Amino acid sequence: MHRRNFLSLSAAAALAPTLIQAQSEIVFDPTPQEVRIKKDFLPGQILVLPRSYYLYWVTEERKAIRYGVGVGRAGLEFTGSATIDVKKEWPTWRPTQEMIERDPHLYSKFIDNDYIMPGGDGNPLGARALYLFQNGVDTYFRIHGTTQPNTIGTSVSNGCIRLMNEHVADLYNRVPVGTVVTVL
Repeated sequence: MHRRNFLSLSAAAALAPTLIQAQSEIVFDPTPQEVRIKKDFLPGQILVLPRSYYLYWVTEERKAIRYGVGVGRAGLEFTGSATIDVKKEWPTWRPTQEMIERDPHLYSKFIDNDYIMPGGDGNPLGARALYLFQNGVDTYFRIHGTTQPNTIGTSVSNGCIRLMNEHVADLYNRVPVGTVVTVL
């Protein structure tokens, strides 16, 4: 190795930590907050960006309230557009037959019966649920609260979009039935 190469490499190595530290890491923050968005989205719409774990309620042109969410794990995620056709406080819940077949050990109390879990603190849909429909047909995907707030910012659900209970209650109070939801 020549002296010139050695000096160049040494200088680059010395600068590397500075360059790496200069790049600030984006930190996920699930707290609802007002943000600016592209003008492509109309007020009164919901936009979900699963890869960044955020849901945006568009309040006016170029402005939205951003909420942190948890989303469906690989292969189970919802994408596309739907409308909120039903809203429920403290909804009842029963896993779909697909969910029971996929994880029978997890949903054993639902096998071979019609049991429906009542709304309440132990219900996986949490405090509120917004039911997503396409062309008047229930998709069985929901925007809902959760009993597992540690899953916000992750991809672990069976496809639904989860918010912390206090956040879904806030969103629930803002959005009317008929709201368009787009999940990219």
